[in-house]
Amino acid sequence: MELKRLTQDLGDLHEDQVVAFLKEFVKMDPTGDEVDAVIQACQEGMAIVGDRFERGDYFVGDLIFAGELMTESMDLLKPIIKKSKREKIGVMVIGTVQGDLHDIGKNIYRGMAEAVGFEVHDIGIDQRPEAFVEKVREVRPDVLGMSGVLTLALEAMKQTVDALIEEGLRDDLKIIIGGNPVTKDACEYIGADAFTTNATEGVRIAEEWMH
Repeated sequence: MELKRLTQDLGDLHEDQVVAFLKEFVKMDPTGDEVDAVIQACQEGMAIVGDRFERGDYFVGDLIFAGELMTESMDLLKPIIKKSKREKIGVMVIGTVQGDLHDIGKNIYRGMAEAVGFEVHDIGIDQRPEAFVEKVREVRPDVLGMSGVLTLALEAMKQTVDALIEEGLRDDLKIIIGGNPVTKDACEYIGADAFTTNATEGVRIAEEWMH
């Protein structure tokens, strides 16, 4: 399998080549390990996209397209992901916090988290702290992911964590925050367990929590 080629094509946003490769791959009746290797190659392709965006070689439109391409890729692989008996490794709730309408990063993260075995409940964008509390109470996730691109999102994230503490739902929950304005200091202020500006790294952190 030309996995390096797949990684490069995804990083270069060559949709036709990526889709053709994956369709061919699905027909081969691959093993679980081969499916894992292909998902890993796709994630590495997304990491290339993220790096190019940070360097200024790619723009927001490219990022949106990459997210759509990753979602399309995971949809193509879904039948064989299920068949490869990929175990559910955990439950996750994600959403973009109140006052922020961005969902590109969140959608990319959701696709990648589902690909590694998380059952993901995505509550959408511009979500009040109460909405997060409600969903956490309902599905009792292992991980809560909050996303935001605007600086005001940091305050909304803190309010959400405070609301979870108030409702007694914080202790058994790992919280990761993601988006442009998040930093180590912001993470400590908000009361989250981890932060990331890179979807691939964020999924890796969540995976490690499950082991």
